[in-house]
Amino acid sequence: MGFVGRNRGCSSSPILSSSSSSSMVSLVFGLLILFSSQRFALVFALNYTKYKHVGSLRLARIQRHLDKINKPPVLTILSPDGDTIDCVHKRKQPALDHPLLKHHKIQREPPEMPKLKRMKVKEEEEEEVEKQQRGGNNNNNNNNNNNNNNNNNNNNNNNNVEVGILMKRAWQVWHQNGTRCPRGTVPIRRSTLHDVLRANSLYDFGRKKPTRLRLHRQIDAPDVISANGHEHAIAYTGSQGGEMYGAKATINVWDPSIEEVNEFSLSQIWVLSGSFDSDLNSIEAGWQVSPELYGDSRPRLFTYWTSDAYQATGCYNLLCAGFIQTNSRIAIGAAISPLSAFQGNQYDIAVLIWKDPKLGNWWMGFGDGILVGYWPTELFSHLGEHATMVEWGGEIVNTRANDEHTATQMGSGRFAGGGFGQASYFRNLEVVDSDNSLSSAQNVQTLAENTNCYDIHSSYTADWGTYFYYGGPGRNPNCS
Repeated sequence: MGFVGRNRGCSSSPILSSSSSSSMVSLVFGLLILFSSQRFALVFALNYTKYKHVGSLRLARIQRHLDKINKPPVLTILSPDGDTIDCVHKRKQPALDHPLLKHHKIQREPPEMPKLKRMKVKEEEEEEVEKQQRGGNNNNNNNNNNNNNNNNNNNNNNNNVEVGILMKRAWQVWHQNGTRCPRGTVPIRRSTLHDVLRANSLYDFGRKKPTRLRLHRQIDAPDVISANGHEHAIAYTGSQGGEMYGAKATINVWDPSIEEVNEFSLSQIWVLSGSFDSDLNSIEAGWQVSPELYGDSRPRLFTYWTSDAYQATGCYNLLCAGFIQTNSRIAIGAAISPLSAFQGNQYDIAVLIWKDPKLGNWWMGFGDGILVGYWPTELFSHLGEHATMVEWGGEIVNTRANDEHTATQMGSGRFAGGGFGQASYFRNLEVVDSDNSLSSAQNVQTLAENTNCYDIHSSYTADWGTYFYYGGPGRNPNCS
């Protein structure tokens, strides 16, 4: 049997030894490298990696899988955070290994971008929403709805952006060294042996675990309540059977703490259709912190898809065949930087998912109109037509280690009542309709399974459209 030593948080090559002395030398060498890189040190509170005895047959299977998904690069870029980004020719990317895509030709024609449709809101309705938004603010400036409010008092219901706290767009860490992938290639985060060994099995690597749903859920509510430890704070629309062709939101980016290695915290958009207990089609994108998947506690841009309710199809990012990337500057699975700070500058990312009305592929947009790639329509059954529900919000996994609720945070780790600069937000929630137009989401409802652990508050303003604050610390005196 081979002996695999894994330095905590390190993504370098595995240490294989045939004797204890060589193992010790390799271990010491790895530790020296680790402690000499304090600038990019990972959070050590979690035991991300550990020693495992790995049989030679299993090691060979894992290596074959890695050879399949790590395509030969044209150029390799080493990111300051330890990631390896391979620039792979776009026609050699993993997506095209899918049996349904054997004859698929990468879409060269740019998709038709959704048009912006302005929704008119009655003045009296807008005034009422603004009154609800201001809540406990009893000063004489209740009609002043601009961004020049310098009053940084204890009014947690004030959702305006305060002077000195700026909103900015986040980018990716691997861009910091200035190297870019050549035209005609796509950046792919390289998977390592350690990445696979952190998963329960090779089959589970890069996959969400199937959700077992409780029978007492509301019929008209989104089918997210599960019995396997997943908890949510989400907004949703479309449960009445309406047809939707995409969704968009701008998502505040934080770095929530994760208590257990096999837990995660994410903030994302879901575009859904089908039955939640058998043939659910889901397209998902946003940011997540997942020590098990990535080996660290950094928030990362991610995608996910499934066509059978997370049973056998789909995966995160480019860890299986499916999603076709077209952009040479955005690496799915790469870390996002900079991040929001408590009562400091706020950073967010804009994510758009929509169905190209011409060819039927589901595209992903990032930031200000950047096309990342698409999920071919061949991958789906129900989403081959349209979506029936859209969800926005946060999700965590609660493993109840030591028989108590996890302290894994959602969003910023603070409850929605903290407001701007404290709680995490989704703003400008929009949906794409049948004529490929973007409009502010209507009839939005919210759901949180345990508001003592994580909660959500939604509202509307002219600048932020439909928006909400969400999140929480997890375990606390009222959440155990």
